[in-house]
Amino acid sequence: MAFVVSEGRLAATDRPVARAPYALTLPDGSAQDYAQIWRTQPQVRTVVSFLARNIAQLGIHHYRRVSDTDRERLTDSPVARLLARPTPLHTRYRTFDTLINDLGIYDVAYWAKVRSRDDAPGALVRLDPRRVTPEGNNPFMPSGYTVRGSKGKLTLPRDQVVCFHGYNPTDPRTGCSPIETLRRILWEEWQANAYREQLWRNGARMSGYLSRPAEAPRWSDAARARFRAEWQAQYSGAGPNVGGTPILDDGMTWTSAAVTPEQAQYLEARKLTREEVAASFHVPLPMVGILEHATFSNIKEQHKQLYQDCLGPWLVMIQEDLDLQLTPDFPDTAGTYLEFNLAAKLAGSFEEQAAQLSASVGAPWMTRNEARARQNLPQVDGGDELVTPLNVLTGGQASPVDSAPPPKRRGPRFKAAPLPEHVTRAEKMLAAFFERQGKAVVSALGAAVTDANAAHRAGRRKADPALSEVFDDQRWDGELSADLYAVNLQIAHSTAQATVDQLDLDEDDYDQDRASGWLAANAERTAGAVNGATKRRLIDLLADDDPVKAITELFLTYATARAAQLARSHATGIAGFATSEVARQSGRQATKTWRVRSTNPRPSHARMNGETVPLDERFSNGGMWPGDSNLDEDERAGCTCDIDIEFAD
Repeated sequence: MAFVVSEGRLAATDRPVARAPYALTLPDGSAQDYAQIWRTQPQVRTVVSFLARNIAQLGIHHYRRVSDTDRERLTDSPVARLLARPTPLHTRYRTFDTLINDLGIYDVAYWAKVRSRDDAPGALVRLDPRRVTPEGNNPFMPSGYTVRGSKGKLTLPRDQVVCFHGYNPTDPRTGCSPIETLRRILWEEWQANAYREQLWRNGARMSGYLSRPAEAPRWSDAARARFRAEWQAQYSGAGPNVGGTPILDDGMTWTSAAVTPEQAQYLEARKLTREEVAASFHVPLPMVGILEHATFSNIKEQHKQLYQDCLGPWLVMIQEDLDLQLTPDFPDTAGTYLEFNLAAKLAGSFEEQAAQLSASVGAPWMTRNEARARQNLPQVDGGDELVTPLNVLTGGQASPVDSAPPPKRRGPRFKAAPLPEHVTRAEKMLAAFFERQGKAVVSALGAAVTDANAAHRAGRRKADPALSEVFDDQRWDGELSADLYAVNLQIAHSTAQATVDQLDLDEDDYDQDRASGWLAANAERTAGAVNGATKRRLIDLLADDDPVKAITELFLTYATARAAQLARSHATGIAGFATSEVARQSGRQATKTWRVRSTNPRPSHARMNGETVPLDERFSNGGMWPGDSNLDEDERAGCTCDIDIEFAD
């Protein structure tokens, strides 16, 4: 608490400085709102919009620091979901584009945290900086923020607002707009624009004066007025006769007094204004269209400078403000941080990356199936091995086989994955089970609600329906276990038969009865896990305002999406067991290799891709194979990985 005491004493020595209005007072005494300057000054809008668009296009990711050399991306954390869709009507791009525009124009930006039912931020709403005032007597940090509107004002506590701001020498609670620093330059540009506007309004095509000789006849007032009207009708305005050849009377002469664009340095002045504005925001000049000294090579380097020196400080400021003011509002965020995906912008072209990786490893670094996956093409048999050219130096040899022992002869190798019909059979069984279970639960719930209403009408007090009244554990565990066991036998028998055929084993080398005990235990264990998850969800929904409707919708989802997800992971696990069991019973030595088949795998599975262990050992995630029922649901659900099993020769 030392900081609190010290800060309190310091705060007592001063009072907050009154906030300066978000308007620019020009040297002639007139004032313009910063927003009006952004709308009317093309140079300011060009530079600020450039910054906003280039930062808004960058994705922002949520990571957990595992160690000094490892980190895990949290793709489905509450923080990541909130920043991906800050409000139901605003995308991440739109929200960050608005944020950078506010910072560029006002040097301060505000987000209001709209709390959800669990008191965590459920939406981030942009507040107009012109309508927000820091409150409190502390000159170092506000106690809250007052938002003024056309119907009144609202004061939000400090912890309900995310405040981004730059440096202000007189008020550390807010920023100081760069537009204020550009005051005189923008005033000159404004005066030049006003002059050009007046020039075109008058429609002058000729700028100069007329002289009439002294000996010319005297003009009457009527003649002078008529000549002036005829001259203005022909040489001003936007009429069809504007710009004709002048006809002068009485020996009059025309003396030109026009200032040419070259003499006025019109283009140079506009370019200078853009350069000054770009320099104030630290934007490389070629990035905003000033290309006098630009070449292909230096533009390429300035593109890197843009993301390192220009946008880099902006990104760090936003990341750290979010880590300080937003991330701690969510549970389980200790050791996590946010980071913009800047690497994608600095990675170079595909050719540069490929050449760099190849030089780093000294050999080809991608298998054929990995390359095909990038082109959305299906895998091919034998495409998971790296093809190493014979002219690649390995261990000082021109070829991996030069002066080397003969390569180890490899035995049969094949993929232990369920057939499509296995997955379909499991999905149909699970869909039918969830449909049957849903009807029974909804029916029991309806009867319980009816009993409760009747008791209430009779003046008796009856508690709301309990889970035990609507969910029969013994029935559902028994039914699902029996259904799963039947599916397990079918998948295991089919997979084992294919393995026996590929290994050219005798039928007697594999005894299906020896596997039946494990298959029955797996069915019982899986049924308990599935029904346990269902029960936990039902407990939440029984407290809903309309539990019958909520539970009906739940089982509709279970009979479709959940059934498909469970079917894939369960069939994969049974196929992995059956293949491994054939190897065990045959007595042959074998290893198994984890293979990722998805283009967007879990980070934990992506790290395991290619991991090889002996047949009877577990992989690093604790599973014997993908879909192992001993794995957590998060490691199993929707997993499309499988294993390659290689038998010794």
